[in-house]
Amino acid sequence: MGTESSESAGALARLATDRVDARFKGLPPDADGLTVGELTAERRNLFTGGFTTPVLTLSAEHLTHNLELMETYAARHGLSFAPHGKTSMAPQLFRRQIDHGAWGITLAVPHQVRVARQFGIQRVFLANELVDPSALRWIASELAADPDFRFICYVDSVRGVELMDAALAGAVTRPLDVVVELGAGEGARTGARTEAECAAVADAVAAVPTLRLVGVAGYEGEVPQANPERVRTWLRRLVALAADFDKAGRFAAPSVEEIVVSAGGSAWFDAVADVFVEIPELSLPVLKLLRSGAYVSHDDGHYRHVTPFNRVPEEGALEPAFRLWTQVVSRPSPEQAFANAGKRDAAYDLDLPFAQVVRREGTEERPATGISVTGLSDQHAWLHTDPGADLEVGDWLGLGLSHPCTSFDKWQLIPLAEADGTVVDYIRTFF
Repeated sequence: MGTESSESAGALARLATDRVDARFKGLPPDADGLTVGELTAERRNLFTGGFTTPVLTLSAEHLTHNLELMETYAARHGLSFAPHGKTSMAPQLFRRQIDHGAWGITLAVPHQVRVARQFGIQRVFLANELVDPSALRWIASELAADPDFRFICYVDSVRGVELMDAALAGAVTRPLDVVVELGAGEGARTGARTEAECAAVADAVAAVPTLRLVGVAGYEGEVPQANPERVRTWLRRLVALAADFDKAGRFAAPSVEEIVVSAGGSAWFDAVADVFVEIPELSLPVLKLLRSGAYVSHDDGHYRHVTPFNRVPEEGALEPAFRLWTQVVSRPSPEQAFANAGKRDAAYDLDLPFAQVVRREGTEERPATGISVTGLSDQHAWLHTDPGADLEVGDWLGLGLSHPCTSFDKWQLIPLAEADGTVVDYIRTFF
């Protein structure tokens, strides 16, 4: 852990030396040439410090709340936590997640792993089968150079095992750890569809020296027509697969110290917590690895509706941390207005943004009553205004967003603002 902390701290510190320029949307024009660290030290106010619209912000208070809530939740349910880093691709947030108890970081593709390694992340769970030869050889070099680096990835096909073995032959100094992915059903995403297919993949792993089977995994969010009963049924299949593999001696490879059983997106982690309690005693300790990622920012749309905390309110509640500030630039009729943020700035793949608050110079912030977003162009939000809605050209409109994964990726440097508008940090993303 000490190596991870020192490497991460050094790389994160270097982020503060980057110069502010036109790459970064929404930042004050007069900040050009300052380092990010110098701008942070100025503690500018979002509303009076020269920021231009559109500008995406994260709430400092809500972000901290969400980190603490999921740390507590995982500990309460005996789960290890490897939040999915593809959500934010923000090493500063990776660091805070690990500081709040995360076992490591889940990722999806080789580029994301390279970012994580650049910032000292020592435990990576790749929720994908990795068959690219160049990427596999790079992973092998990382494992050879750093005995403390732990890397786990999916396998879901015999062909995948063959390709991985061919790429790693002669390149790997210690076997690459893999988990067999159980698919969520016909029509779902990746993963072997049946237990027999999973066993065939496990046999293929056992037959090659470059790979080592350490567990089973999958993603319950892909269960067709997901509901609590269907999700729990699939999770019990995953648990049974781990037990059957263990009984058959499939986790007996040298130096395997624990059996990994992993699932858990951001919509059904309560079901994961419930079913993983049922994991029987196995021949080795079990690493129950939860992978939810959207919690870090939460949202005002999709995840506000599907979060498990709606089903278990006694466990707490996540708080939406995003707010996109945009400015009204046209008011062509009493029923219509346009603001200067669009598809380049806001997630729109699940839900349109939500009008939340209005700020007008010289007045108090107020709810955006009677104002709704009806569509997005590349650089405009289409607004419908009810009769009597108080909205003028020049007003700042604060929008809530839906789907964190397609919000972070539109912004390279995101102000982290306290409730009074003081910007206390800038979050760098790497997409």
